[in-house]
Amino acid sequence: MKLATIKLKDKEEGAVISEDRATLIQIINEYAGEKWSTNLFELLQTNQLTDLKNWYKNGGESRLSHLPTILAEDTAFAPLYRQPRKICGVGMNYLDKAIELSGRPPEAEPIIFMKPDTSLIGPNDSIILPPQANVVTAEAELAIIIGKTCKNIDEASASSFVAGFTTAIDVTAKDIHANNPRFLQRAKSFDTFFSFGPYFITTDEFTHLKDITVETTLNGEVTHRNVVANMMYPPWFIVSYFSHIMTLHPGDIILTGTPGSVVIKHGDIVECQINGFKLLSNSVTRRY
Repeated sequence: MKLATIKLKDKEEGAVISEDRATLIQIINEYAGEKWSTNLFELLQTNQLTDLKNWYKNGGESRLSHLPTILAEDTAFAPLYRQPRKICGVGMNYLDKAIELSGRPPEAEPIIFMKPDTSLIGPNDSIILPPQANVVTAEAELAIIIGKTCKNIDEASASSFVAGFTTAIDVTAKDIHANNPRFLQRAKSFDTFFSFGPYFITTDEFTHLKDITVETTLNGEVTHRNVVANMMYPPWFIVSYFSHIMTLHPGDIILTGTPGSVVIKHGDIVECQINGFKLLSNSVTRRY
């Protein structure tokens, strides 16, 4: 099942996406006699996503054609939600990228970081380059969305705690990080330095997770491409790894690494393209 949050005047409403059309969860509630939350974050927090997904799989998908819908191409998308409890990330997770940047085999454990929710923007919002940074990079990533609270889980069971995946763009003040590796957290924490959405796709839609292709695109040109199979630390390992550091909660987001980054400047358009998802696109502007 695909979900999104769409902008309607001064509101942001959760919707189910089917065949490139959006049906508001509120409309589904009226039709099905349910009270599912129209906020995707609350839907995850209350485990209502499971019930909505069951309805969708057991005949609900075909019923959507009888309900009022909005064409996805005519829809303005918001971030999936605004205030996750945690945004975590793994760096240099594709083997060739890790060797290219470090010149040596990868470390035994992943490089990790966190981002504040104040860095969060959505599709077609602007990434604002801060005055403190002269070299800023952006990178497309597959992001994991946690569906159930978990702690100290093993890799084999990790998938049962994940609600789904989305597209994401991670932004870094590269020159700040280059000054000192200890400045990584600062380099990744500026406002607008994390974009995600527009589609959230549940895990049951992915039968061959390793075949997912992730592409970083700059101004319409694909600059980097790789597949999940080439990750050093696959998604389920990453979830398990973080769960041994901190308790993960529904709605937490984990970035899984990028096939490659691009330097961005004022006027650019940077995008994340992953097969099966709607393109995530953000413009770039500089604050003076």
